[in-house]
Amino acid sequence: MKTPFVAVMAVIGLAALASPAFAQTKTIKACQDEWRANRAAMQAAGKTETAYVAACRAGTTSAQPTTTPAPSTATPATAPARPTGPVAAPARPSAAPNGAGQYATEALAKAHCPSDLVVWANLSSKIYHFSASKSYGKTKSGAYMCEKDAVSESIRAAKNEKRPAGA
Repeated sequence: MKTPFVAVMAVIGLAALASPAFAQTKTIKACQDEWRANRAAMQAAGKTETAYVAACRAGTTSAQPTTTPAPSTATPATAPARPTGPVAAPARPSAAPNGAGQYATEALAKAHCPSDLVVWANLSSKIYHFSASKSYGKTKSGAYMCEKDAVSESIRAAKNEKRPAGA
């Protein structure tokens, strides 16, 4: 006689876990990534990142803004096309790379120097890290760079890292 009771309790338990009260909220980082992926549309809709993250964490938003901005007619015909999907962001939203040869994404750096090794340059300490390092793409103030550009800007390799084999 306990079998039907256990089955009923299991169904009730699963229903309770599926309810919105037990649904997991998104992390702040996930909400920030959504906002940044749709930055232009969010700003055009008048939403700030802080307000969007608060609403996202509360579960009252979707990844897309509620209103779609009208296309601008002031954009010149020679303007480069913007990607429609999510764009890779730097590992940390810190100071943006602003020097010659500094890139916000690894892909941009690889496109600039396909025959050279791409490194993560910590701009405050003037030390660069190879891709196998735990610091690669993770320091507060940094940029992806070609190794030759980093060396020409007097940025040196970290002493505790080895250059990747075959590079």
